[in-house]
Amino acid sequence: MADRRPTHILSSYFAPRGHNRMYALGMQLAQLYLNPHDRLIGIIGEAGSGKSALIRGMFPGLELTNDDNGVYVRPLPLLEQDRGFAFFAPHTYHVDIRFENGFTQMATLADAIIEALQKGRRVVVEHFDLVYPFLGANANILIGVGEQVLIARPNIFGPEPEEIRDAVYKSLPYRLMAHTAEDLCEMCMTEHDRERCGHDDVRHGFAIYFPDTPPDIDIPALEAQVNAIIAENLPVGYVDDNHISVGDKIHKCNGPRIHVHRTGQIQNFRLMHHLVYDRFKRRYVLVGCVGEGSDKVLERLDNQRQQPGWD
Repeated sequence: MADRRPTHILSSYFAPRGHNRMYALGMQLAQLYLNPHDRLIGIIGEAGSGKSALIRGMFPGLELTNDDNGVYVRPLPLLEQDRGFAFFAPHTYHVDIRFENGFTQMATLADAIIEALQKGRRVVVEHFDLVYPFLGANANILIGVGEQVLIARPNIFGPEPEEIRDAVYKSLPYRLMAHTAEDLCEMCMTEHDRERCGHDDVRHGFAIYFPDTPPDIDIPALEAQVNAIIAENLPVGYVDDNHISVGDKIHKCNGPRIHVHRTGQIQNFRLMHHLVYDRFKRRYVLVGCVGEGSDKVLERLDNQRQQPGWD
């Protein structure tokens, strides 16, 4: 029988802000791209990029062997396959190669992955690019997390893990800068606008939307206020799963680990100096960009925004 799997090579999604949106994206990716024959799942991305949340969305109930909250499963289940009752062995293993390589030789980890695959198990491998040279085979599915989430189904010609790694590592700083600048904008808004706003995504930036009625914001003044905070080079830190600290202030945030370490690391912050009205969703959108050429990016976004269509 012919292989009916789609001839998928590479797809790209915005890496969303917040755990809940990342969980939802993970569930969507699993439904669209994962099939029962996929045994080796390669995850690539820097620490704090949201890999763990994406994995939890794709594989609900999977026990992660280490996470951002300092939970470490010992002994590592992947290395204990021959112990205990094989009938009750996990169907899916998780391993963070960068973390585990501090305790176990890379060749040993690779052998354990191969053994699990030969037993018909599935293995979800974080930092897959590090162990790939020891495996002799690519993953069935490669997922990279940076500013975008890239998902690829490699064939014998690629893409290689290094290609995914280079793309997501290069783009991640934009995401960190944008999320931090977005929170600085929120901090400078009225409490009423902070409570009712939502978040959307643009390349090298962010979009804060306000349903039904426009916010009471002087956009050039807001831009100047945020740039003043950036110039102060204040420390930005994780407080808990719902808050960050900026200097001595605490701010509510649903993506507290995805930020630069200091406000001074945000480069070329700009705001579009008018709100964009999304008549399809009946909301007003404040758009900001960061990084090199941010003013040109904003100009292009303004020119390309959706023109009136069918009601």
